[in-house]
Amino acid sequence: MRRYGRTAVYGVLLGLATAAVAEAVRPRGGTTLLLDWGEVRRTAGSRLESATLDRAALAAAARGYRSLADKLEKPLLNFVGPLPKGATMPAFEALDREGWLDLNLGILRRVVDPVLETGRMPNSLIVEVGRAGVNRYVAFMLAFLARRVLGQYDPQLLGAEPIGGEGLYLVETNVAEWQRHANLPDDDLRRWLILHEMTHAWQFAAHPWLRPFMEDSMRRLVDSVTNKGPAVTRFAAFAGVLPAQWRVMRQVQGTMSAVEGYSNLVMNRLGSKLLPGFDQLERAYRERSAGKSALEVLIWKLTGLDLKLQQYQRGEAFCQAVFEKHGLAVLNRVWDGPDSMPTLNELGNPEAWYRRTTGTRPPRARPGD
Repeated sequence: MRRYGRTAVYGVLLGLATAAVAEAVRPRGGTTLLLDWGEVRRTAGSRLESATLDRAALAAAARGYRSLADKLEKPLLNFVGPLPKGATMPAFEALDREGWLDLNLGILRRVVDPVLETGRMPNSLIVEVGRAGVNRYVAFMLAFLARRVLGQYDPQLLGAEPIGGEGLYLVETNVAEWQRHANLPDDDLRRWLILHEMTHAWQFAAHPWLRPFMEDSMRRLVDSVTNKGPAVTRFAAFAGVLPAQWRVMRQVQGTMSAVEGYSNLVMNRLGSKLLPGFDQLERAYRERSAGKSALEVLIWKLTGLDLKLQQYQRGEAFCQAVFEKHGLAVLNRVWDGPDSMPTLNELGNPEAWYRRTTGTRPPRARPGD
C-alpha cells in the first residue's frame, strides 16, 4: 500500500509541475521586449549612493575642465599630431553618477534596441521572469560602473546624422571621491584624466575612417542577430559563435585595445612632463586598479569586465613597446586605416605588427644561432 501511496503522491506532484510549466509558458496575448529600460533605470538608480550634484556645481566643474583643456590642447596636438582643418575638440561636461547612467543608457539603446525589437516574444509568465532577471543584471552592471568610471568620450557611434552630440565627460562625483580617498592633487588629477579623453577625441577627429569603421562593424554584428533566417542560424549569431561574427568581434577588440592603449600612453608620456604630481597619480591609479575587494574581483570576473581590462592592458603594452623601440611616428601608423590596426595576436607581438605594416622582413638567423 505504501508503494501505491508513493506512486499517487508522485503522480500528484508531476501533475502540479506540469500544470505550473503550462501556466508559465501559456501565451497571454501580445508581445513584449526582453528588456525594460525604465525598470533598468529605476533599479540602477536605486543602487547608487546619494552623490548627486546640483546644476550649479556641475556647471562650475565643467567650466574648470574646459579651462584646463584649453591649456592642454596645444601640447597634446604638438605630441600626437594636428587636427584636420576645421575640426575642433568637443567641450567637456561634468556628470554625477546619475548623469553618467543616463548618458550610457542612451548609448546602449542605440545598439540594443534594434536587437530587442526583432526579438519580441509572446507574453507569458516565464518571459516575465526572464525579463526581470535581464533587467536586474543590466541595472547591476550599470550601477557598478557608475561608481567607478572617471571619464568618458562618446563619439556618437550609430547616432543620428549629422553627428553633433559627441562629448567629453568627467564623472566629477567619482573623481572627487578618489581625490579625497587617495589625497591627490586636484588640478593635476583632472588634467591627467582630460589628457586621456582628449586623446580619444583626437583619434576620431583626426582619422575620419575610424568612426564609420566602428559603426560598420557594430551594424554587421547587430545584423547578424536581427536578420531573418533559419532559427538555428539566428540563435548561433545571438550566441556569438558564427565564424564571420567572430572575425568582426576580434577586429573590433584589436582596434579598441589600440585606441585605449594609445590614450594611456599619451596620458602618461605627457603627464610625466606637464604634471608635477604625475608620479603620485600613476602610483594611485595602479593601486586603484590592483586594490579591488574580493567582491569587486568576483563581479569583474562574472561580468567579463576583467577580460576587457586585460585587453586594454595588452593594448597599452603594445603601444609602449612600439613607441620605445620605433618612436611615435611609427606607432601612429595604427591610424592609417583598419588594416593598420594590430590584430589580437599582434597585440602580444608588436614586432610582427611592425614587420607587416612596414614591409620589413624578420632578420635571418645567423649560422650557429
